[in-house]
Amino acid sequence: MQLRINIPPLTRLLLGLLLAISITHQVTRYIYGGLDPELLALIPQWSLFYPWVYFTATFAEQNVVTLLVAGATILYGGKYLERAWGSTEFGKFVLVVTVLPNFAATLIYVLWFAITRDDTRALAFIQGSVALQGAFLVAFKQLVPEHTVTILKGAIKIRVKHFPAIFLAANTISGLMVGTDTALVLAWAGFFTSWIYLRFYKKQQDISGSNTGGNAIRGDASETFAFAYFWPDVVQPPIVAIADGIYNALVALHVLKPFSAEDVETSNVQATARGEGGLPSLLNQGGRRGGGSGKREEAERRRALALKALDQRLHAATTNKPPPASTPPPAPSGQESPPETGGSLAENSQV
Repeated sequence: MQLRINIPPLTRLLLGLLLAISITHQVTRYIYGGLDPELLALIPQWSLFYPWVYFTATFAEQNVVTLLVAGATILYGGKYLERAWGSTEFGKFVLVVTVLPNFAATLIYVLWFAITRDDTRALAFIQGSVALQGAFLVAFKQLVPEHTVTILKGAIKIRVKHFPAIFLAANTISGLMVGTDTALVLAWAGFFTSWIYLRFYKKQQDISGSNTGGNAIRGDASETFAFAYFWPDVVQPPIVAIADGIYNALVALHVLKPFSAEDVETSNVQATARGEGGLPSLLNQGGRRGGGSGKREEAERRRALALKALDQRLHAATTNKPPPASTPPPAPSGQESPPETGGSLAENSQV
């Protein structure tokens, strides 16, 4: 019986890069004490002389544990996203969320060195797939936010939409208390890069049929993919105020193109269509029992969230709308209307 490896081509390529770069990086470290200069990992002080490290550093893992985590991330996350988006769009996404977070981390560490004059910041090793992991979680939040992941035979149940916040909280606590500051920076950089790209720039096919301007949709203006919906309900109001202020400023500066009402409506319908089973199910491929009911429950949760967001917007619009001017009731038929106030009243008084 021939073994069939059901992995999309780009995901296979990324797994090969991960193994090749990580093994080469570790072998050179243990045999030669590391490359001089470092050609695979990212060191802020030297990165501009070797620009390819902004890409390769993501696949240069430090140990076996992080290598296994990175391999699982690329294998399972890559299989899902490449099948959902296609190899071309998935490739663009991977390029964006590997290069830009590493570049942002370099700027942060150079600024950190300039402020503290601490040489360890300029010579820090920035490497690993933390940014890619955060970016994949944001993508899953967009595609299947209401899917429930069960752990330990149902003892723990977590919806996919909560994973980005949990991931950021874990890396933030670890960075502040344990000293893994590079993971902290990369986690937040990967999160923001992924959300900005998916929210405003990535092109996606219209699977809802509601777009009147063509088949391609740029960005995702749906209510449930707004920045505030990544966080618990209790902190959403202040986040909404801050995010809206930044968004309006960027629109005024012509950095971002504002979403139209049709964009929001189309994206909301698109999100509902995805929840109704428009994408392959990776997490349930072990068996088909109960798959239909799971998709229906996910679609219902999506629809409820969209209706809740729409209701909040309508309530806010109604609250801010000025009351209509009151008009006098019409006079009954056969009776004269009361005289108007103003000049006519003054004229009558002089007669």
